[in-house]
Amino acid sequence: MDIPKAWEKALRNTEILRSRVHDLATFSDTHVPYILLSESLADNADTVVRKGEVIVEKPSIILPPNFPQFLGFDFEKEKELEREDVTHFLLVRGVTLPSLKYHNQTFSLNIYDGGLKKAIDHFSDQLQGKEDVHTGLIAGREDCWQFSVLIFICSQAARNADVDIRRLMEKYKKENS
Repeated sequence: MDIPKAWEKALRNTEILRSRVHDLATFSDTHVPYILLSESLADNADTVVRKGEVIVEKPSIILPPNFPQFLGFDFEKEKELEREDVTHFLLVRGVTLPSLKYHNQTFSLNIYDGGLKKAIDHFSDQLQGKEDVHTGLIAGREDCWQFSVLIFICSQAARNADVDIRRLMEKYKKENS
């Protein structure tokens, strides 16, 4: 995997179709389920459906000097590629992640019989019908799915920053009064 090319592809092609409604937990781990839809590389009439969740360990605004950890993203499956390579790549580009550990678990990898647009409509309707406010829906390329999931998680953390600051201040005031 050529990390810079995969990152650029993911930035150009990742679309967060449906964010989760609930905030990330400020003082505990958060399970963030997602469905990632990608046009099949073998047959563009089909869609690859990757269902999983990322466990985001206790997000925080102030980062310790340690590097974030990415588990379950399959970066290590690539020849001569280490998870640390991805971490360094992101840090050099100014991408900071407000947590220490991101653990991805892919629960299923299936093929949807239909193009990407049809799959997006199907899974959007399915999530809406279930009134599922926890699961994110993402569209991205199959050959850089890891970065699409990271982009989704970062967007959730960034959206949560003001809430985290408020909760941290409330906790501090409560503990010191």
